[in-house]
Amino acid sequence: MRTRSFMALLAAAIVTAGGIALHSQNTAAAATPNMPAMAAPTKDIIQTATGDGMADVTTLVTAVKAGGLVDTLKGPGPFTVFAPTNAAFAKLPKATLDDLLKPENKDKLVKILTYHVVAGNNDAKAVMGMTSAKTVEGDELKIMIKDGKVMVGNDKGWATVTKTDIKATNGTIHWIDTVLMP
Repeated sequence: MRTRSFMALLAAAIVTAGGIALHSQNTAAAATPNMPAMAAPTKDIIQTATGDGMADVTTLVTAVKAGGLVDTLKGPGPFTVFAPTNAAFAKLPKATLDDLLKPENKDKLVKILTYHVVAGNNDAKAVMGMTSAKTVEGDELKIMIKDGKVMVGNDKGWATVTKTDIKATNGTIHWIDTVLMP
């Protein structure tokens, strides 16, 4: 029993010390003018989504193009995009996705895509402090933390945020594992 208590205390001390060290490093970097700071983003949401390291959201980019939303997401924003990954789109029946990408279904596609966009530049910390957010589509997107993970969704379904804080000049992208339906 004593060994378990000691190990738990030791683990807590290591985690706390790591957090303090990380905080100290961030504070020191911010307070030292000669230290290089994290570079500000130089690409908008579309340029970021089509850039390096974004191969997991190519289906979303295709859908954004089909929906005619490229210029909007290149605009000043700011926007927070909950970006379904390719794996999220793969959960949809292939016929559904193919149907949504047809020109005659553009309005339906736009409704779905804009349900994944919230006005404002909300990083993960800000999102974690929210219980809901109004989407560009017009409906509320519910937000909760479940089992330590950030979830976004509604009565029709929920998505888990899988990657956070992909910064762009006009907002922030967070990857999610499910396409949400408004």
